[in-house]
Amino acid sequence: MIKGHVHSLETFGTVDGPGIRFVLFMQGCLMRCQYCHNPDTWELNEGKEMTVEDVLSEIEPYINYYRSSGGGLTVSGGEPSLQAKFVAELFREVKRRWNLHTTLDSNGFNDADKIKELLDVTDLVLLDIKHIDDEKHIKLTAKSNERTLKTAEWLSEHGHKMWIRHVYVPGIHDLEEDLVHLGEFIGTLNGVEKFEILPYHQMGIYKWKSLGIDYPLEGVPSPSDEEVQRAYQLIEKGRNNQHLQ
Repeated sequence: MIKGHVHSLETFGTVDGPGIRFVLFMQGCLMRCQYCHNPDTWELNEGKEMTVEDVLSEIEPYINYYRSSGGGLTVSGGEPSLQAKFVAELFREVKRRWNLHTTLDSNGFNDADKIKELLDVTDLVLLDIKHIDDEKHIKLTAKSNERTLKTAEWLSEHGHKMWIRHVYVPGIHDLEEDLVHLGEFIGTLNGVEKFEILPYHQMGIYKWKSLGIDYPLEGVPSPSDEEVQRAYQLIEKGRNNQHLQ
């Protein structure tokens, strides 16, 4: 029996896919994002061990809410693709029992070909592109963005639906060239139903401190509405540039 390492769960999520959703946060992540608000999800073998049946029993009381709202199940993290076999089994079972919509919230770091079994039972991928510039991505997350961009291209080529999400941190994501380049890349992809900028916030700082980890963005403010709108405009400019080519 496959068991998953689970960090936490949320029964009435409204921002991680369409409708009202059950959101399962898996344990473990290989990136070390400077703005991460859940650094307690990083370690791979921590969290609560749960079987697929354990998770299904948590979902079942709320099925009517998920169905009536056009919602479903979202598995996030951490990085859920690190436990791809468990998540694939969970997705298959919620489809078999209740025909629920399934969403995977991922940083795209895992090779898409290696998790094809999971992607085959995933209706929507929320793909987080941390930074379009590789050097800045490495500085921000301790990993290259090469795998994430390849995952985006794989999803595009294989007909998968995705929402692209991009956390915006002042001083890290505000260069016009980077934002236009991000838009140009998104413009090459098929299946992008939505693009979202997630404004950086400081709500997770206390977790870093409780874990005894120095917080690298101490003193960095959240972006203003004007900064976020400018970013949207520049990214859209890049998408339009790509479509004109």
